[in-house]
Amino acid sequence: MNAPDRYERFVVPEGTKKVSYERDTKIVNAASFTIEREDHTIGNILRMQLHRDPNVLFAGYKLPHPLQYKIVVRIHTTSQSSPTQAYTQAIDDLDKELLQLKKAFEDEKNRLEGKPYY
Repeated sequence: MNAPDRYERFVVPEGTKKVSYERDTKIVNAASFTIEREDHTIGNILRMQLHRDPNVLFAGYKLPHPLQYKIVVRIHTTSQSSPTQAYTQAIDDLDKELLQLKKAFEDEKNRLEGKPYY
């Protein structure tokens, strides 16, 4: 078949950066981040986290092609911030939020392990 191998969807090829940055030459405080081997899952959650930042004027993402396993995230910020700062802050905030979710899940699992299942 012409279908690519499944591992190509998530394994970053050797010599390829996971995230690359490209500054927009036409708009001040705007940039694009290309994230390799990701899809709508990461694109949407990252976009939503960027929208929570009051310094972000625009945040969006696209998948250039269904057979290219990468997303392009565009960020435009106010003069008080930069796209790189907004991106880094969004990733850090998501990391903290997911750690809290994991802890809450594990706490609840541990609480229920001693109880009968019915």
